[in-house]
Amino acid sequence: MVEQIVAAIGGVLHVESEPAAISAAWQQAEIVLVGSDIREVPPRRAAPAVLLGVETDGQALWQTAASLGAERVAVLPDAGPWLAEYLSRSQAPEPGGTVLGVTGGCGGAGATTSAIWLAQVAARYDIRTLLVDGDPWGGGIELSLAAEDVPGLRWPDFTEAHGSLDPGQLADSLPVCGGFSFLSWPGSRERPARYDGAISSVLEAARRGFELVIVDIGRGRDTVAAHAWECDRILLVTPPQLRAAVAAARLIGELPPVDVDLVVRGGPASSLDGELIAEAVGLPLSGVVPDIKATPMAVEQGRLLEIGQRRNVRRFALEVLGLADGRNGNRNHA
Repeated sequence: MVEQIVAAIGGVLHVESEPAAISAAWQQAEIVLVGSDIREVPPRRAAPAVLLGVETDGQALWQTAASLGAERVAVLPDAGPWLAEYLSRSQAPEPGGTVLGVTGGCGGAGATTSAIWLAQVAARYDIRTLLVDGDPWGGGIELSLAAEDVPGLRWPDFTEAHGSLDPGQLADSLPVCGGFSFLSWPGSRERPARYDGAISSVLEAARRGFELVIVDIGRGRDTVAAHAWECDRILLVTPPQLRAAVAAARLIGELPPVDVDLVVRGGPASSLDGELIAEAVGLPLSGVVPDIKATPMAVEQGRLLEIGQRRNVRRFALEVLGLADGRNGNRNHA
């Protein structure tokens, strides 16, 4: 199947199995495809790698990808259209936006709140932003935005999507709230449909249609495996507690080999210091979510965007997004 995909895009597939030949070919190739039966790769690698596997590989496929340092995972045959599109773009790459993942180091860490505020502030600074709900079991991020009635497509409308999606059509089809687009699971009791095959197609189109794509990954192993591997950078959010820091440290091993930063949720003065937690987890500290007493109630009432207008929230988001020095657009209102 892989040979057919490569041939269809006009590429040339070189197959190597001997360690010495693999090392030499790896340095010369524009892109490297690695089979899930491979357990060792060259220590110094320049070309991007995609780990190829099949559904029967199960969770071990993602663990193998993490250990090998693969940048993407393709589960065949379902990911065949995505792989063709990915390889085609690698021959004539287009400029694209950044995909930023946000996940909690433990349950209730505040990852969704952080993701929403980051999207809100980015949009305020004229960054074309999309917020993606990556957890089909999370209840629907649209409820936290009080945007369940805003017209536009939701994840169930994309569950059958495969291959290339037009980025402009995707952007035009999505609901907008707080100045940014969002793609949510419905805030309903309906059982979520499987959408594994659509994730890569949707996020690749989103990357080409937006400057910044923020993915609220969730904490389930399936959602981490499905969404984290599409991200260029990941924020790991944790409360200022020792047990939470330990839980966060355990999660790091499940994440892809991209830049991972720690975000600590602010707490009472007696809580652990953010720098201390970052040292314990072994990640750089990207920012501290401001401790706002009204936040839990705002989550329940769908008023997070109201809280997100506060100056300390904007300061936190600008620091995490690397915009602390300001940007054009609404900078004067910060």
